[in-house]
Amino acid sequence: MTIYEIAREAGVSASSVSRVINNKPGVNKQMRAKIQQLLEKYHYVPNEAARGLVTSNSKLVGVLIADIRAQHHIRGAYHIANELARHNYFCMILNTGNSDEERTACIQLLRQRQAEAAVLMGSTFRTTAVQVAIEQFLPDTPIFMMNGFIDLPNVYGVLSDERWGIADCVAMLGRKGKRSIAFFVDQPTPSSALKTEGFIRGMAALGGEEAGLWIYRGVEGSRNGGYETAKRLLAEHPKVDGLICSQDIIACGAMQAIQKSGRSIPGDVAVIGVDNSSYAEICTPRLTSLDNMIFDSCVTIAHKLVDVLNGDSTNQRTMLLTNIVEREST
Repeated sequence: MTIYEIAREAGVSASSVSRVINNKPGVNKQMRAKIQQLLEKYHYVPNEAARGLVTSNSKLVGVLIADIRAQHHIRGAYHIANELARHNYFCMILNTGNSDEERTACIQLLRQRQAEAAVLMGSTFRTTAVQVAIEQFLPDTPIFMMNGFIDLPNVYGVLSDERWGIADCVAMLGRKGKRSIAFFVDQPTPSSALKTEGFIRGMAALGGEEAGLWIYRGVEGSRNGGYETAKRLLAEHPKVDGLICSQDIIACGAMQAIQKSGRSIPGDVAVIGVDNSSYAEICTPRLTSLDNMIFDSCVTIAHKLVDVLNGDSTNQRTMLLTNIVEREST
């Protein structure tokens, strides 16, 4: 049922029906009620695409994720989409991959689809190519980055203080008497670099020198990645008594290898992950994890995004403090 068919049945012009749909004046009370009844009778749903052509508002927000299989990022996108839906915006989620060419193509697609704003999930988008693509294709579109920031006037970042969070994890293990602590970190990103820096700072506070630290870089972000790297760690440093992993899923795999070696958790080796994801709750023992505030970051982004689209001002950079959620693995 179209607006014109409803107007014909009501005996009014299409513009009168449009005024009722958009809650505008110019239609008397009796006729407004009649039109509203017809809209409900025929379950009329406005054509948002057509409306967008008239108002220049697409109500579309693009959400870019490097890998939608990453549980913590897709969970974040879920929170953003839910919050934006409350303000009548809908999200288009794009899997960009990890190459600059793919990221640039997705940013260009957002321009073609007339997205009103974009959200970039994760520090992996903090690259020169992404900055150039934003300047070229979305120079006036509000861009929000989760756990990242690019110094452009239309870019806003909500970041987690993971550097000090990891340093706090080291300090926690130190208080529990652990001194031979290793660190597993996934593929190079600005976020993983900050986590590594936090580990180095934390170990320095315990008296460890950077040259002698047990840092395993480029660990595959999977259970198998944690499992295989932990086997290597135990062979190379059998006296290890603490382990921090840059992702919960890596820590879950590492714990399997530790337990298979006959060591106990946390008695022989205490383990901490990062993300405070569902993996931390379902593994055995339950995993202590650094909560990098994904839920809070995403809700903050959604609120700031709506504010900016409504013409309100907001800080370009917001830092959230992390929190260690202690469970059985420490």
